[in-house]
Amino acid sequence: MTGAPAYTVVVPTIGRPCLAECLRALAEAAGQPPHEVIVVDDRPAPDGELPLRAAGPLLDRVRILRTGGKGPAAARNAGWRTVETPWTVFLDDDVQVLPDWSRLLAEDLREADEQVGGIQGQLRVPLPPDRRPTDWERNTKGLENAAWATADMAYRTDALARVGGFDERFRRAFREDADLALRVQRAGWSLIRGRRITRHPVRPAHWWASLPAQRGNADDALMNRLHGRDWWDRARAPRGRLPRHLAVTGAALATAACALTGRRRAATACAALWTLGTAEFALARILPGPRTARETAGMLGTSLLIPPLAVRHWLRGVVRHRHARPLGGTG
Repeated sequence: MTGAPAYTVVVPTIGRPCLAECLRALAEAAGQPPHEVIVVDDRPAPDGELPLRAAGPLLDRVRILRTGGKGPAAARNAGWRTVETPWTVFLDDDVQVLPDWSRLLAEDLREADEQVGGIQGQLRVPLPPDRRPTDWERNTKGLENAAWATADMAYRTDALARVGGFDERFRRAFREDADLALRVQRAGWSLIRGRRITRHPVRPAHWWASLPAQRGNADDALMNRLHGRDWWDRARAPRGRLPRHLAVTGAALATAACALTGRRRAATACAALWTLGTAEFALARILPGPRTARETAGMLGTSLLIPPLAVRHWLRGVVRHRHARPLGGTG
């Protein structure tokens, strides 16, 4: 589309097969193509070639950078810091833009006034039509309402430079997008939602995938240090269940302490609270789902382990980031 600013697409990857579908969909999108596609290979030890040929007609615009396993925030920073266009568009390697994505992105960029620092794409998570979604699928579906998710997020390159880009203390693909958005807004830019739509399939996951996901509680502790305890509202982020996890874990610890000191009634009362809290959590995850034997067993097992894991990661984050200061920009 004439008159639309040029943009560069940055795709961090750890070499997942879905990268091919991401590049193929980007190449097939009609409209104004990207000036360049920067694929940032963040594999610690690359053991094979990336499927770059899937980019088809965009192949001559693809450039590779390697960051050696420093995490998605560092990978995105390495990408945008080499961008020469006014806009940088971040895509995750597990998304697929729709056929009119490039055209609608061009409209988003052309219509943005000077105060707009970022424009979010709309995410669509397809779910199985013939059954209720699993817990993992429902969590992924939540991305549709996530604010400023870098699965498809366009930023003015000048805005990124002004605030210093992504904070590389966020080592996982979690909260680094909210942190950046809050800093861009604090610097005086507005963030809006655009028209373009991107498909975000649910990637395969083991039944225990919710356990390592609890590491994100440490990132929430870092967000508290950097942005204050009201950051949830400003970042439009759901608060989650950490307060309940604290109560359930506290009841479990109190049960053990009371039992060891011979306080049987108190131990019984605390055990009842722990049981009720665990049962409520498990049912909240089981009832909306398909209720198969496999899903139910997985929810029961992980519902026992998630509260203490969440608390443990949160406490580690509180201690590790107790002296953290906001990231400084360049302007």
